[in-house]
Amino acid sequence: MAGENALNINEIRNAARRNAGHVRRTPLLTSPFLDEIAGRRVYVKPECLQHTGSFKYRGAHNAISQLTADQREMGVIAFSSGNHAQGIALAARQNQTPSTIVMPSDAPQLKIYNTRALGAKVVSYDRATENRDEIGARLAEENELTLIKPFDNEAVIAGQGTVGLEIANQARDEGIRNAQVLVPCGGGGLTAGIALALDHDAPDLQVRPVEPKGFDDVTRSLEAGAIQRNAQLTGSICDAILTPSPGELTFPIMQRLCGAGLTVSDEDCLRAMAHAFTRLKLVIEPGAAVALAAALFQPLNITGDAVIVVVSGGNVDAPVFTDALNRFA
Repeated sequence: MAGENALNINEIRNAARRNAGHVRRTPLLTSPFLDEIAGRRVYVKPECLQHTGSFKYRGAHNAISQLTADQREMGVIAFSSGNHAQGIALAARQNQTPSTIVMPSDAPQLKIYNTRALGAKVVSYDRATENRDEIGARLAEENELTLIKPFDNEAVIAGQGTVGLEIANQARDEGIRNAQVLVPCGGGGLTAGIALALDHDAPDLQVRPVEPKGFDDVTRSLEAGAIQRNAQLTGSICDAILTPSPGELTFPIMQRLCGAGLTVSDEDCLRAMAHAFTRLKLVIEPGAAVALAAALFQPLNITGDAVIVVVSGGNVDAPVFTDALNRFA
């Protein structure tokens, strides 16, 4: 629980200051067509427009900007299916820091290519049979690298929490009150960070994690009051949010501050991707579409006249995106 106690609004505000001039402030987008489908006002926070196409750059930059000179010289290591990978790779390059990324061999080719293009060394593994935590810890020790985990890292969570600071300000500007904020959730770094920020700056906005069906470890953990694990780590198109379980740091925060989780089907994610492109001109990836899918296709599970939806990333391979458009656009 020490991580929860150390993480507070001041750490998130400090992250915002470190990230100023580096991180994009993404807007809130609306469409009357989406409002009609959902039966309420839908506000979309498009972190797919963030550097590297994902919110992950926020936490990566905040974490790497706090490293000592010696740590930067030796380099960093991370494990990721692609979005944290790209965020770390870019932030490391900007800070003249070598980076190594442990990535599943079945990650989207676009994410693997972009990570390498940003200067990182990519180490592949089989997510079905190998443990990325063990691989990352071993390589970090062998090569004296600083391990920056994708969600169980205080600096990363604080960086992701800057999304919540922006949502609080934008909600006030729009006159949004008592709304639910739907967040795509893997290990919970983004969800926990936003929840911490909103608990202080906009307590009437309730965060709810959203996951793919069959990979609902956070939803089940919140129901059980203890961390639950997924039985498998493959079998959904939502690669960006397929994690073994909630984080040790993130779960207590979500347990204290979040509402019940929601789950959506892969097909509804593809439908949401098509609507986002048609109505908002956004390219989003399946894992990033789960919150929008819940807002559009599960209106009875959401309360309030408005809902705020975080779209967490846009790094999708062309065949998957084309399939979504061909089927639902």
